[in-house]
Amino acid sequence: MYLPTHFQQENLAELFDCIEANPLASVMVVQDGEIEANHIPLALDRTAGKNGILRGHIAKANPLFRLLDNEQSVYVIFHADQAYISPNWYEGKQEHHRVVPTWNYRVVHVKAKIRKVVDEKYLRGILARLTRQHEASQAVPWKMGDAPEDFIQEQLGKIVAIEIEIDSIIGKFKVSQNRSAVDAENVAKALESSHLDMAHSIRHYYPNHEL
Repeated sequence: MYLPTHFQQENLAELFDCIEANPLASVMVVQDGEIEANHIPLALDRTAGKNGILRGHIAKANPLFRLLDNEQSVYVIFHADQAYISPNWYEGKQEHHRVVPTWNYRVVHVKAKIRKVVDEKYLRGILARLTRQHEASQAVPWKMGDAPEDFIQEQLGKIVAIEIEIDSIIGKFKVSQNRSAVDAENVAKALESSHLDMAHSIRHYYPNHEL
């Protein structure tokens, strides 16, 4: 990943926060020169392993299942807020016109080892955690016990747990840090009605929180 210093994010707590707020990951394994890519919601355990462990599940019908008979290297990407940035929002547009469009975004890249875990109790634990996390906003959160046990047992037979142990982690938070404070604030204001998360990120991550 091309990563200019001013966009580099190495703060582990900030990276973990980003993962937990954006749990749908792009999970990529290379096998025989081909990339097997999947999009999988993952739960982060910050305290496990050296740099944290990600847990989820995949269908046994997924080609990835067959690749995980042995532990594999994996590349995982989490995408957070993103927005197109118009040069009209820079003060230089009115002065000299030497400005161009760009794109702001925040991503977290993880290099790791991935393995499948054939253990129903472990799998149930992952499913319960993911369900609790993503049902929390519901007035009456769904839980696995709401469904008939024979149906749940049938569904469990079709999936397997996966565990991704993080070797290294880095973030690229491109949120107008390379612009002047005036430009960054203009961009944040312009995005308030359409991309409020990015407006907040610009104001939070701008150097020295000057905005």
